[in-house]
This record gives sequence, C-alpha cells and structure tokens, in this order.
Amino acid sequence: MSILRAQNIQKHYGDLKVLDGIDFQLDEAKISAIVGPSGAGKSTLLHILGTLDQADSGELYFKDKDISQLKGSRLSNFRNSAIGFIFQFHNLLPEFTAEENILIPAYISKKDEKPSLERVKELMKILGIEQRSHHKPGQLSGGEQQRVAVARALMNNPSIVFADEPSGNLDSKNAEELHSLFLKLRDELGQAFVIVTHNKELAAISDERHEMKDGKLGRLD
Repeated sequence: MSILRAQNIQKHYGDLKVLDGIDFQLDEAKISAIVGPSGAGKSTLLHILGTLDQADSGELYFKDKDISQLKGSRLSNFRNSAIGFIFQFHNLLPEFTAEENILIPAYISKKDEKPSLERVKELMKILGIEQRSHHKPGQLSGGEQQRVAVARALMNNPSIVFADEPSGNLDSKNAEELHSLFLKLRDELGQAFVIVTHNKELAAISDERHEMKDGKLGRLD
C-alpha cells in the first residue's frame, strides 16, 4: 500500500530550477534510497516530501490525503505524529540526557509521561542503548548519538522516517551497524524510510533506489 505519493513537484531558487516535475511513491515497510551528486537537489526533495519545505507546485499525498496545502498548526501536528527525521549531525540537545532527547516528540505532542517513558525504554532496548539513558550527548560515541537520534525519530510511531545522510558522519563500523538497524526496523516494526545518501552500501541494501540528476528523479531498479 502506498503511504506517500508526490506528483509533478517543482522547486525553483531564483532562476535555478532545482526540482523539475518529480514523481515519487513510497510503500509501507520499504526503504527507498535517493542518490546523486552533491547539489542535485536530493535534500531539497527530502525536505519537501517531509513537509519541512514547500514545493512551488505539485501535489503531495499521505495515504491518499492531500497534505500539500496544510499550514500552521495543522501541518506541525501532522508532521509530529506521522513523520520522523534523522540528520547527519544528530541534532541532539547537549543539555538533555539521551532519554530526554528521545522524549522531545512526545513532549511536543503533549502525550502522557508514563506511556512515553515506557516507549523510550522499549526503543532504547531495541537499539541497544538502554544502559546510556542518563548520559548526555557529549558522553556518547558517534554511533550511540545516532542511535539516540533514530530513537527520537521513532518516538511517536511515525509512518515514515526521513533520513538525510544518516551515516555520513560515522566511521565504517558504526555506519554498517546503522544500516543493519534500518533493516531490522523495517522487518520487525514495518518501518518505512526515505534516505538521501552517498553511501553505496546503504543504497545497495535499500528496497528501491532513485537517482537525482538535472532536477529529475529516475528509478535505478
């Protein structure tokens, strides 16, 4: 079943056409990788698909509901409940513990504390960082920080996780472990991912691959 569908997405920055009529579809429990050279518009597309940015024109559907026109609090509420994000540099708050960083989406949603804490413990166990719950980011390794970021993205049971170069700041060992984790989350939790990456190994294990080039998106599989 399709959970995300984009049609004819256009995006310009001044006279520069970054996205030129992009069509894209993501199905449940699938990992979709977007590859291509730097500056090709991969991150721009990811931000539009994830509702962090808005296209100049085109349509975006989430489970057949048009979300391209959502604004303000309706957009924020949708994004916080249906979407998770993982970035290359983790974006963890340094003054918060791992547990507190993971809880942030639940705080924003004003969810009850007790079930939220149970969810954090469940995620930290799945990700193998349950012993690091009270450590702050500066006390964690790069791989551990990225696992905290993954847990935060999963906190509200999102339908889709968008990841922008998630292993780009990791050494080869931690990158390999993160890639295996994505497969585990897909297989055990049915999690869907859209991943922008330069990492050939991560692209290779994805269910489908797309290449951004000259403002166009082409299927590689």
